[in-house]
Amino acid sequence: MIAIIDYGMGNLKSVFNAFKQVSPEADIKVTSNPADIKKAHHVVFPGQGAMPDCIRELDERNLRSSVLDAAKTKPFLGICIGLQMLFDKSEEGNVDGLGLLSGTIKRFNNENTADESGHKLKIPHMGWNEVSQTNNHPLWQNISNNDRFYFVHSYYLESKDKNIVSAETSYAQKFCCAIAKENIFAVQFHPEKSSTAGLQLIKNFVQWSV
Repeated sequence: MIAIIDYGMGNLKSVFNAFKQVSPEADIKVTSNPADIKKAHHVVFPGQGAMPDCIRELDERNLRSSVLDAAKTKPFLGICIGLQMLFDKSEEGNVDGLGLLSGTIKRFNNENTADESGHKLKIPHMGWNEVSQTNNHPLWQNISNNDRFYFVHSYYLESKDKNIVSAETSYAQKFCCAIAKENIFAVQFHPEKSSTAGLQLIKNFVQWSV
């Protein structure tokens, strides 16, 4: 069973539909039930919105321990805020994350966002961008290096632990857009909105065993 965690802040319908498209025979549940999350073989942690709201909603539904347990024990996919929440702290609302991984979520600097030609870039970073893979993780199988994925975010990960970086993207600066550590894989972009490459990544996750 694949559990998609519902804490009131995720893009749940699109995520569910994408998983159902690549794995129509799978038992896929959008759930806020800790028992479902505990018995799931794979767990998906989506997110959309502001970091303080996501942390608050997660705790109000008493799902923090379920997320922490799943991220330590089974194939775990974080999406967008679902990546950011895994780390120590976010500048968005100056809130603490779940602290599973070491790093800080930083805001893009509005005064220093320009492309190579000097043209001002808008914040949030929204739209398609190339993703440069930095390792041969199983979730990159059958996905071309520098393939394009869909982003919507104003904050990015800054971590001193370079061993967890699985892909990078450039938007005024180079930043980590995918992390991998043991059974955890998390992405800043939205695979469920990223056409063929995104569906392939989801398919790879469904087939991933650790």
